[in-house]
Amino acid sequence: MTKYIFVTGGVVSSIGKGIATASIGRLLRNRGYTVAPVKLDPYINVDAGTMNPFQHGEVFVTEDGAETDLDLGHYERFMDVSCSHGSSVTTGKVYRNVIEAERRGDYLGGTVQVIPHVTQEIKRLIVDAGKQQEADVVIAEVGGTVGDIESLPFLEAIRQMKKDAGAENVLYVHVSFVPTVGPWHEVKTKPTQHSVIKLREIGISPDVLVCRSEVPLGEDVKEKISLFCDVPVNAVIESLNAPTIYEVPLNYEDLGLGTYISERLGLEQRDANLAEWEKIVEILKHPREKCRIAIVGKYTENGDAYKSIAEALVHAGIPNNAKVDIEWIESDTLESGIPPQELLQGCDGLIVAPGFGSRGIEGKVEAVKWAREQGLPFLGICLGMQVAVIEFARNVCGLQGANSEEMEPKAPYSVVHLLPEQKGITSKGATMRLGSYPCNLVNGTISQKLYGSAKITERHRHRFEVNNDFRELFTEHGMVISGVSPDYRLVEMVEIPSHPFYVATQAHPEFKSRPNRPHPLFAGLVKAALARAKKNDSAAIEA
Repeated sequence: MTKYIFVTGGVVSSIGKGIATASIGRLLRNRGYTVAPVKLDPYINVDAGTMNPFQHGEVFVTEDGAETDLDLGHYERFMDVSCSHGSSVTTGKVYRNVIEAERRGDYLGGTVQVIPHVTQEIKRLIVDAGKQQEADVVIAEVGGTVGDIESLPFLEAIRQMKKDAGAENVLYVHVSFVPTVGPWHEVKTKPTQHSVIKLREIGISPDVLVCRSEVPLGEDVKEKISLFCDVPVNAVIESLNAPTIYEVPLNYEDLGLGTYISERLGLEQRDANLAEWEKIVEILKHPREKCRIAIVGKYTENGDAYKSIAEALVHAGIPNNAKVDIEWIESDTLESGIPPQELLQGCDGLIVAPGFGSRGIEGKVEAVKWAREQGLPFLGICLGMQVAVIEFARNVCGLQGANSEEMEPKAPYSVVHLLPEQKGITSKGATMRLGSYPCNLVNGTISQKLYGSAKITERHRHRFEVNNDFRELFTEHGMVISGVSPDYRLVEMVEIPSHPFYVATQAHPEFKSRPNRPHPLFAGLVKAALARAKKNDSAAIEA
């Protein structure tokens, strides 16, 4: 019988439900269980694909091309699993399915209602996610905060799951905030009590309380929470800020949460294999080296807009035993008259990040130009590769005015243009080239050496491609087309061999990076950045 864990949040939003959910999944994975993560998102959008990154953060793309909430990135990184379309359940998707069923006549003329029809569809999607991955445990996070009106159908559905699957197979985890107030930083449990009361009004009594706090919770506080919230004391889990988010599963393990969940769900008691995770955390907390990587992007004002890139750099530091500091640079800044060297001088490497639209593009071009000319290790991602091609066309190949059709439809040299299959498409949702695609790498290139293979797959999210009419010209001037689609139609990766590290890819390699399996392109960039940092340090000492 599949087991189900449902994670809800209370008091305030953004308290770390996604990390809590991912960490609980890690506890189970450490015990050898197969886990299927699911995000239940109350927003009416069918998926996250059309959402503004300033408001919503990054759009995480799965292997099968689902555009999802960034929490699925946490699930994949912590649990080392691959999510899918079935891992993301939104109000929009649920109601679309229900309405399509009604139009087909599936309800035999009955009145279609939230209960039972909408809640049944939510439950069906949750159960199907477990079946698709043959999971021992499905762990589903409900987005938003208890008390949000849009969350009610999801909360009612997970309440019903206790009856459908059996009480012994369902566990509810509530993530709450325990604040401190006043000059003596007195710990207050009342917000958590009220949050649990609100949850009980819906018919759900939590089995575990994860209490986010900035100070340690004394035993008297835990006893009070246990008494007023009717949760065992050993199920009141203190969750403090950690030096690295990857330490959270180890903290939960130390507090006995893994054992408690296993016992409560009747899972076979297994020893937790912590060696790999403990080694990862040890390096992250005590690295021997350090470097600084600049990320030039269009949405850097929202730290979540490039979450997977930031985490991929953290992972890349692990095999290099290094801490990677990030310098966030809004690409608009490079168009305001500030020279690139002023912003990039203290950096050991550069990433030009993805994005859409013409705003800030010239700033990205300037950043790439400076990196190419100064030998600064460089990695371009998606739009970052297209910008690298534009810069190379203008400043190396002499194609003045070269641009992308996306930025300038009437450019004299459209070195980046619309994918043929995208022509005529007007709908914005789930219509790009999405998901995992194969790529053939040229033997002997930096990319092929880093991957250790000539055949790879990477995830994509784009509408535009490098114009094949200019391939030969780029090659003549020293740019290597190092990766192409199996039919040789699409340019997937480029590099400049004469540069210390200059690699750009049309794909999104950040989505496949894991702390236990850092992505080779990011690891290669950090290695090159560390070499540059050491060289600069030596030069400074000699001077």
